[in-house]
Amino acid sequence: MIQLTLEQIVSLKNWFLPDWPGPLVGLHIIHTGYGHGWADRWPNPRALLVETAHNYSFAGDPAALTSTGLKGLISGFVEAPEPFVPLLQETFPDAYEWGRVMFELPAQPDFSWPDDFLVRRLQAADSGHLEGLSQETGWISKTWGGPAGLAASGMAWGAFAGARLVSVACSFLVGERYEDIGVVTEAEYRGLGLSQACAGALCQDIIQRGRRPSWTTSLDNAASRRVAEKLGFTFHRHDRLFLVGIDVP
Repeated sequence: MIQLTLEQIVSLKNWFLPDWPGPLVGLHIIHTGYGHGWADRWPNPRALLVETAHNYSFAGDPAALTSTGLKGLISGFVEAPEPFVPLLQETFPDAYEWGRVMFELPAQPDFSWPDDFLVRRLQAADSGHLEGLSQETGWISKTWGGPAGLAASGMAWGAFAGARLVSVACSFLVGERYEDIGVVTEAEYRGLGLSQACAGALCQDIIQRGRRPSWTTSLDNAASRRVAEKLGFTFHRHDRLFLVGIDVP
């Protein structure tokens, strides 16, 4: 496959429209510049593969792609529309189907500010705080190229226990009509409403930007679903990703 420039990916924006709750990989690359794309040919591509932080998505005609062309390109979470599934499974026989559930927020979020923690929008100067997150939660900045990119994006809120950043909500994938939210809280600070407060403030920002918040999680992640429901998110659909070369998180 041929690797595309950012300008070439931007020219293919209509391939990713209209967007809906769930993976927004191609549009995230276009809006933020973080990620990569490949096509079967250029110009006049027939099929695309796009990626940001090991989140992948296919678009176009799978008949234009071959297993040989895909091997070595994919390791992570793969959104594969139904026509691409046979090709993906032929190329990666060990690909694991991982059930997902998608929510969207139809109105303003329902949340309150915690009494004993400072919750605020993160700024460029907060990159050090994001770097200090634990290994379990540090993934939150990956789709922004790392802590510096997320801190400077203006699309993240954090809760602080004293000087320590202990919870973060961000627009993990930025689409045209939707922004899909990622949320993390350090283990010892869970159950205190910090995820809900950070995500609620972020949802207000998303709505002010003229977009809708969406929330994606696994079928067995009861804690994530509970936070989403408290905020007022409603069910949109069931879907799945394929895991290639990685374990189930």
